[in-house]
Amino acid sequence: MINQTVGPGDTGDILYFMRVLLFIAFLSMGYTLGQPKPTSNKNPALLLPDNANPDSPEQEWTGLPPWQKKASEQAVKRYAAAQEKKWRRWNEAMFERS
Repeated sequence: MINQTVGPGDTGDILYFMRVLLFIAFLSMGYTLGQPKPTSNKNPALLLPDNANPDSPEQEWTGLPPWQKKASEQAVKRYAAAQEKKWRRWNEAMFERS
């Protein structure tokens, strides 16, 4: 025979009950926090402006002085050329030489 007590007289019952209750609480809290919030009650003053699609590329340059704009454009061109040269060399080393 097995000598186990079954019923509310065991002290492990309350611990099991508390663990189950805690699990259910965390499960419901995770579900609640995972739900998307409705957009109707968002304050537009607290939201960041949408910068994903600027109206024009020139909009980014509005606050820069002309010399800084020119230097930035040259830096971008030099960086693109350096990247192209690097990838061309990598491509030759990997695929074109036998």
